[in-house]
This record gives sequence, structure tokens and C-alpha cells, in this order.
Amino acid sequence: MSEAIAVAAKPVQASVPPDAIIAVEHVYKSVTDSTGTLEILRDIDFRLAARETVAIVGASGSGKSTLLSIIAGLDTPTRGTVHLAGQDLFVLDEDERAALRARKVGFVFQSFQLLGNLTALENVMLPLELAGHRDARRRAADMLGRVGLAQRLSHYPKVLSGGEQQRVALARAFVVEPAVLLADEPTGSLDFATGETIMELMFALNREQGTTLVLVTHDRAIAERCDRRITIEAGRLV
Repeated sequence: MSEAIAVAAKPVQASVPPDAIIAVEHVYKSVTDSTGTLEILRDIDFRLAARETVAIVGASGSGKSTLLSIIAGLDTPTRGTVHLAGQDLFVLDEDERAALRARKVGFVFQSFQLLGNLTALENVMLPLELAGHRDARRRAADMLGRVGLAQRLSHYPKVLSGGEQQRVALARAFVVEPAVLLADEPTGSLDFATGETIMELMFALNREQGTTLVLVTHDRAIAERCDRRITIEAGRLV
């Protein structure tokens, strides 16, 4: 789908409440191949206020991760739009969306997404350097200390445990003090005890920084810790 089509289908700016950090407006997503058209999301519409913690839950294949990608501007809707921090994402081109993400959004993924050729410190420094912070090394070291990795700054991801890698990913996400943190199954590849520790740390950092947290999870216990739960079944809000 072209950017022009996406822009033409958007609601007007005035529909967004002034206190909404995220406004998802009548979002549809479909894909078409030789077998036909698959409807992934159907008329998803909700608002999130600043500092809210929200869990998106649903069965595998229900559209949760696709919705998270659209909220981040990493994927485009077939119809509808998303406003992030007052900005209509899909009137922006890809470079402009990337710049907005760099300023406003942190990410935590199930698979950690660390760069293997960079140390823990360098992985956390990277978003700061891209944003032009001159004190990137100090800030990154401080944040790694905050997540309990002060002694692992020079270690590469391959020698870190899964829990340690996810701590590095948390440090990288929070070091830029994002307005919004998007987390996609952040404990999905961890054992139960390690996952519990990571979630405690994530919620603690989130409270400290006043971030809006949007969390995709299959874990009902984790979802119940959030202020709100959004359930998706077969691409629709329940």
C-alpha cells in the first residue's frame, strides 16, 4: 500500500484527545497474496494516557504484534492511523518516523535484539550517540549499573546469559528516557524466575521514569499488573 493511500484514509487531527500519548484510530490491516486477502486487524480504536501501563493480550495469531508494530510506525495500516505524542505517524515518511521513534520510543523484544559485535556498554550507548548525547558513555554505564550489570560493561552478548541480555536491552530502552516503551513478549525466552526478575525491573524503571508502557504478553499474571488490558481476538478488540 502506498503512503498516499494511507494518508487519505486518516481521521482528522481534532479527534485526538489532548491527554492521549497514543491514539489508535480505526486501524485495519490486511495482506493479500495468491490465496486471497487475510484480515489481520479490524477497526482497532483506543486511546492511552501518559504514564499508563497497558497489556495487549490474545491468542497467538490474533494480531497483537502487528498492532504493536503499527503503533511504533514500523508497519503501516491498510486504513486508519496512529497518533504518537501528538504526531500523526502516517503523514511522515520512513525517515521522519524513525527520527520520532528515536526521540520518543524505547523497545524491548523477546529475542533481545542486541548487536553481537558491540559490548553491553556499546549497545546501550548506541541510541544515545544516535541522538547526539555527548555524555553517552557515562549515561550508559550508569543505566547498566541500575540494572545490576556494572561488572559486565565490556562483555559481549554471546557471553551473557539470557537474563543478562534482557537487562542490557532494558538499559538500552530506558537510557533515552522514552515517553513510550513498547515491549513484545519480553520474558518469552526466559525461564520463570528470570522472567519475574526482569518484569520487576521493567515496572520499577517504568515507575521511575513515568513512561507509558505498552506490553504484548501471553502471561495473564503479567497482564494483571498493568493498569489496563486490551484483548484482541481474530483481529478485533474484545
